[in-house]
Amino acid sequence: MATLRTDITIERPVDEVWAVISDAGSISTWFPIVKTSSASGEDRHCELEGGIPLDEKIVTNDPQLRRFQYRIVGGRVPVDSHLGTVDVFDRGDGSSLVVYSTEVTPDEIADTLGPAIEDGVRGLKKYLETG
Repeated sequence: MATLRTDITIERPVDEVWAVISDAGSISTWFPIVKTSSASGEDRHCELEGGIPLDEKIVTNDPQLRRFQYRIVGGRVPVDSHLGTVDVFDRGDGSSLVVYSTEVTPDEIADTLGPAIEDGVRGLKKYLETG
């Protein structure tokens, strides 16, 4: 199992950052590779660039921990096992630290997911800081 991790500081209050992360259906507004997204209950459906469908199960959406976790459970993404975790921390100075980690098999998919996740956290920063 490959483990990926990236983090970024966002110059916005933690509650504002968490509001965006915890709104599961809005990921397409800030994650560049995700073209459309919707969520209902524990289920999220996304369409990626190139029309690739992606079905996810929301595992954790915890406002006290500010932790959002999801698993890829279907679609045309070649994963055997996947757990994505986004944690949002208050830096105490009006900014937030976002840590995005992923555990995935097969290991080879990490070469594709890593850059996409890095683009995602940069997209989140841009969305929150510049609108």
